[in-house]
Amino acid sequence: MAATLGLVVAEIFGGLLGRSVALLNDAVHNLSDVPALGISYLAMRWAQRPADSEKTYGYHRAGTLAAFTNAFVLVLLSLWLGYEAFDRFRSPVEVVESWMIWTSVGALAVNGGITLALVRGRGDLNLRSILVHNFGDALSNVAIIAGAIIIHATGARWIDPLLGLAIGLLVLWSSIGILRESSHILLEGRPLDLRVEDVARAILKIEGIQEVHDVHLWSLGGGHHALSLHARVPDMHLDECERLLGSIKQVAMKEFSVEHTTVQLERAGLPAQSGYVMPEPVKK
Repeated sequence: MAATLGLVVAEIFGGLLGRSVALLNDAVHNLSDVPALGISYLAMRWAQRPADSEKTYGYHRAGTLAAFTNAFVLVLLSLWLGYEAFDRFRSPVEVVESWMIWTSVGALAVNGGITLALVRGRGDLNLRSILVHNFGDALSNVAIIAGAIIIHATGARWIDPLLGLAIGLLVLWSSIGILRESSHILLEGRPLDLRVEDVARAILKIEGIQEVHDVHLWSLGGGHHALSLHARVPDMHLDECERLLGSIKQVAMKEFSVEHTTVQLERAGLPAQSGYVMPEPVKK
């Protein structure tokens, strides 16, 4: 966070001295990283907190909420920077290329270092939102450097807004993907790599399970999944019921990586007026 603040100050000075709107826009873009990094840091700390009487599932979705917030901010910034790029097509700006190049080289070193440090954690949605954010920053630095060199060589000032627009579209595309995935988790959608039908079929293979219904599968965030279901079983001793419960949880954990499973066992062959409809009569 301190490195990002230092980078913002450097780009503001470089933009003012070099009369570069691109550098000033990039400084504003990097300034948005400060609250994003702060939110993500707090989210990672919260996600490690154990469950309590208020948050009975724990704080796993803190990181997902942070990813959603960061992605939403990125979408707004991408649209704003795109507008700025179009405005620069209409009104080109005379710039000092040397200030653009050397300021962007320093910014690239900072953003590139942060991006490389986050690559290993790209599987986590929260960290991936920060990775995309900083990768977009690094690309914008490369674009400014390339644009400054081309402008110096050819005088084609339209190159700079063109590259800025391309980077904005890339960041927008990546952010929409994170926004879609994080909102899916916040709306208690099923894990994208699991299917309810597959879970039900796997549980039906357990000896003693005659029917499975009311199956609900959702993600708690951070790779943690939960499952609830109703299972019909014949009359049996309580010890046998405990064995079936253990078997269901074992299948859910080993085959689908579901950590939290809630099962309601029901006696097979209930009368139709009970509200439960059997697909076919139970064979005794």
